Amino acid sequence: MRTSPTAGATATGRRRRIGAAFAAAAALALAGFGTAVQADAATAAPAKATWAKTPCATPKHKGELACNSLRVTGGLTAFQKQQAADGITPKAATSSGYGPSDLQSAYGLTSAAASKGAGETIAIVDAYNDPNAEADLAKYRSYYGLPACTKASGCFKQVSQTGSTTSLPSSDAGWSEEISLDLDMASAICPNCNILLVEAKSATMANLGTAVNEAVTLGAKYVSNSYGGSESSSDTSYDTSYFKHPGVAITVSAGDGGYGAEYPAASQYVTSVGGTALSKASNTRGWSESVWNTSSTEGTGSGCSAYDAKPSWQTDTGCAKRTIADVSAVADPATGVSVYDSYGVTAGFYTFGGTSASSPIIAGVYALAGTPSSGSYPAKFPYAKAGTSALNDVTSGSNGSCGGSYLCTARSGYDGPTGVGTPEGVSAFTG
Repeated sequence: MRTSPTAGATATGRRRRIGAAFAAAAALALAGFGTAVQADAATAAPAKATWAKTPCATPKHKGELACNSLRVTGGLTAFQKQQAADGITPKAATSSGYGPSDLQSAYGLTSAAASKGAGETIAIVDAYNDPNAEADLAKYRSYYGLPACTKASGCFKQVSQTGSTTSLPSSDAGWSEEISLDLDMASAICPNCNILLVEAKSATMANLGTAVNEAVTLGAKYVSNSYGGSESSSDTSYDTSYFKHPGVAITVSAGDGGYGAEYPAASQYVTSVGGTALSKASNTRGWSESVWNTSSTEGTGSGCSAYDAKPSWQTDTGCAKRTIADVSAVADPATGVSVYDSYGVTAGFYTFGGTSASSPIIAGVYALAGTPSSGSYPAKFPYAKAGTSALNDVTSGSNGSCGGSYLCTARSGYDGPTGVGTPEGVSAFTG
């Protein structure tokens, strides 16, 4: 478990009731995590958020990849602190992280989310089975007022890596948390999209890669992958076997271990997605972002691939091969997102972080932008809009030690931890 740094600047003009609001938010946080609230805690200072890796972040078996997610276990998130600053007393046992309206606002997607996405399918690729996936998704979407997305309506489909709807992999509580996170983030960004959940029979690259291929075979033009592992000399063969799908936007989490490359984020054929800390701000945008970095061993991944070739659209000169990442979105657990989950845990809302959140967010943005052009590699699209108002350039923070270079340090323009930036609308994701 790690303790996060203090969240970014809050809105000015705090109300006199802030003390009571903080106490209410603290009570919510503790209630949400199943911990008794002591009566004398009402006047205590608000606690910083704490979190732990989800079980799937530690592979069970040799040769398996890890999910890139962390679950908040206590304290106050940025969302709760903002509620307190606004004088809002939240209802008990409800969400403690950013919801769809927050994420759509932060990334300039409110209008697109309301009007676009119908008929598009986002595929979520994960390992093992979540038997409560449809029911948990329904809880999340109902709570936030999103349209229902069910198997009966055809909006939601859950299949194995071979496409079977009846012969699914064995169930796993840790990967079910990951699945809930991925499904909810795709829903938050593109409420009108269909969702295809493809479950690999294990977390090996061979099985997860087979699930990616199945997602594309079933017609998905946007495929989110929230897992990764160490690079290897086999990666270039994995590239052509599993990730070379022209005309399909394949997003991959950059990793949660701080500075250092991992695969499949290093694939030249995918959009590698880094992570930020996201907070409300009093600027024109209304939000601010910096590189997510908790410690030397925890934060967004970035770096220079040892094996994968550099795609033609990357022009940075400090890495001869593929550079991670391309774009980014919220991932810091202290500024985390709301997720509903019930399999293997007490049913309810939890707050998650990790680049497992940012990958499906970006997949959702691609879906709002519309079907990629035939033969294209959508990782290229944002580079054409680098330095424009179509992207939020993240210029502060670092995720490790790299001699101060852009590979681990944010700067104006392209950098490793955040790529060319975060979405501001959908125009940087079309092509």
